[in-house]
Amino acid sequence: MTNLMLLHGRLTKDVELKKTSSDIAYTEFTVAWSEKYKEAETKCFLRCKAWRSTAENISKFFSKGKEIIVNGHMVTEEWEKDGQKQSRTICVVDKFDFCGSKGEATGDQEKQGNDDFMSVPEEIDKELPFN
Repeated sequence: MTNLMLLHGRLTKDVELKKTSSDIAYTEFTVAWSEKYKEAETKCFLRCKAWRSTAENISKFFSKGKEIIVNGHMVTEEWEKDGQKQSRTICVVDKFDFCGSKGEATGDQEKQGNDDFMSVPEEIDKELPFN
């Protein structure tokens, strides 16, 4: 069976890195997106959980309002509270990608830049046959 999720949305609040009692890094965050059909808009929110270096990198580069692409799988968490069984469906993050404008970059991401690339001078761009 296949269990794949691909989400593209914005973070609803700042990402906070946490550690388990055995010192494993994790973070939980919510991705929000909306779907419009004619004049009706549906707002969607999904809780996501990332572990280890994935969690560390998400908390380092993302904050409230930033766009993110999340690739993961769906899991149902279950627990008991006050004698009542509780559950929620979340996305466990396997990978993530940056998206949105470059102006949304934070800290180290801005410093990394695109040193491997050079700008094409405007004169050369005018000579290309596929303008």
